[in-house]
Amino acid sequence: MIAGMLGAISIILGATGLGLIPVPTPAGHVTIMHLPAILGGIIEGPVVGLLIGLIFGVFSFLRATNPIFADPIIAVLPRLFIGVAAYYSYRATIRLNENVSLAVAGVIGTIVNTAGVLTLAVLRGYLPLSAALAVAGSHGIPEAIIAALFAVLLGRVLINYQANQG
Repeated sequence: MIAGMLGAISIILGATGLGLIPVPTPAGHVTIMHLPAILGGIIEGPVVGLLIGLIFGVFSFLRATNPIFADPIIAVLPRLFIGVAAYYSYRATIRLNENVSLAVAGVIGTIVNTAGVLTLAVLRGYLPLSAALAVAGSHGIPEAIIAALFAVLLGRVLINYQANQG
């Protein structure tokens, strides 16, 4: 149920463009589309996180407004690992504190996305390293903060919902 809901949210964010917010930087967009993949990984596991990340990647490719995301390797590949990384970072830190673990998972999922996209963009010749580092700071840091907050707030709600269903 939660997997389907998060997948549907990801499709809505991608189909409407609400998840890819245009900005005048080399990346072209800031995103909130990584949030369902992070939550899917945390709540339902790495396979669900991977599949929701795939939805994100496909929409990133289909809605590409710059050459970086018209490259399917850059648009899709890093997005597959967002929820997977979120799941394993959540599981590795859950013994500390649930809120901390959720926040860590949000940050790690975002870092995987941002670092993966920017590393591939540099390696494939779309961006110079200096531009990639600027995007990492201007986009990656705010996206990581937002992901940490949403992972804690929505993650707790979904974990409680799931606990009450079973």
